[in-house]
Amino acid sequence: MATPVTRYAKSGDVHVAYQVFGSGAIDLVIVPGFVSHIENYWDQPDLARWLLRLSNFARVAIFDKRGTGLSDRVAEVPSLDHRMDDARAVMDAAGMQRAALVGISEGGSLAALFAATYPHRCQALVLYGTFAHSPWTATTEGMESYLRYIDGAWGSGRSLSMWAPSRRDDPALQQWWGGFERLGASPSAAMAVVRMAMQIDVGDILSSVQVPTLVIHCTEDTLIPIEFGRFLAEHIPGARLIEIQGTDHLFFIHEQIGDLVEEFLTGSISTAESDRLLATVLFTDIVNSTARAEQLGDHRWRDLLDVHHATVRRELARSRGNEVKSLGDGFLATFDGPARAVRCACSIAAAVTPLGIQVRCGLHTGEIEKVDSDVQGIAVHIASRITALAGPGEIMVSRTVKDLVAGSGLHFSERGKHPLKGLQEPMDVYAVSN
Repeated sequence: MATPVTRYAKSGDVHVAYQVFGSGAIDLVIVPGFVSHIENYWDQPDLARWLLRLSNFARVAIFDKRGTGLSDRVAEVPSLDHRMDDARAVMDAAGMQRAALVGISEGGSLAALFAATYPHRCQALVLYGTFAHSPWTATTEGMESYLRYIDGAWGSGRSLSMWAPSRRDDPALQQWWGGFERLGASPSAAMAVVRMAMQIDVGDILSSVQVPTLVIHCTEDTLIPIEFGRFLAEHIPGARLIEIQGTDHLFFIHEQIGDLVEEFLTGSISTAESDRLLATVLFTDIVNSTARAEQLGDHRWRDLLDVHHATVRRELARSRGNEVKSLGDGFLATFDGPARAVRCACSIAAAVTPLGIQVRCGLHTGEIEKVDSDVQGIAVHIASRITALAGPGEIMVSRTVKDLVAGSGLHFSERGKHPLKGLQEPMDVYAVSN
């Protein structure tokens, strides 16, 4: 799945960034923890896979709370009232009259308050790793240490050991986590949000939550002890508690949460058809499509896109490529042979030139996972990143593709090593030479 488009909902005078994806029968809103960045989510394979799992059965909305991520910065840390306004604005913008809410960590307190205040907008409530009242105070040794970390080392990713102890030695995740910190909030804003979280106490309103509620908590959560999850389950009428094994507070480390949420909301767990296989992944993308669309106007641009799509599909058919989906001004396709994939990319680039447009193409060979009509996996992410490196009319490939087509008569020029998001080491990239 391509990264969802980020849009903005208006909450009073504040713009709240949100995305919507999936086409399931249930509307579901994820209320994030203390900081977030919805576009950066998709750069972490485990997190992207976790979100896509929810999209198998729901239409999902994610958002950055005001003051964090891509949403407007604000002068003061907002109250829970303002943050409820933001959640409601996102639901309105997404066309969700009533939705299930999944509250993550600090976001769970907000989700519980929302469910109690707006029962007509909340169909069900899922709380993961959350609390009714803060487990920390400003004098708590661990919290003092974390505030010092934010002040002096925010963005380094070294706090990963606090949030996900089992992954503390994962350099790729630590690198992503550092970027997530920097993109989620500035150090001062992060400290302000943490101090606000210390003051949260929704304990008195838990008895007013009248929607079906599921509480999920790790038995050895090192950040929010299990007692806080048990408290929620005891004080929300009819709430169900599921304790899962583990120490990691980061929600996307636990793949089983998706199954638990789906079973709770639908009564069953879907069994999407899934196959893993080796394939060559091709992305194509029209260069400067926005500027060209503005130049031509909507009607002529749509006509040009129709001809472009027909041309690409013709070349894919000739090369036995499998069209996964159209991405608006590009395509995602897979091949069972890397040489045919590269030649198909060359044919596409040549065939669209007479139309007055240029495309960039990126290819990588690796293991993919076929889920229904879509494909997932790190190979898909790598091919997408390589495409972004290509210039107008260029076909860029990974070293894996270059090595696999040795002896095919294809020629390549080195384009150096490039860091690709989600990968620990830079990757050698090559351009196809005529």
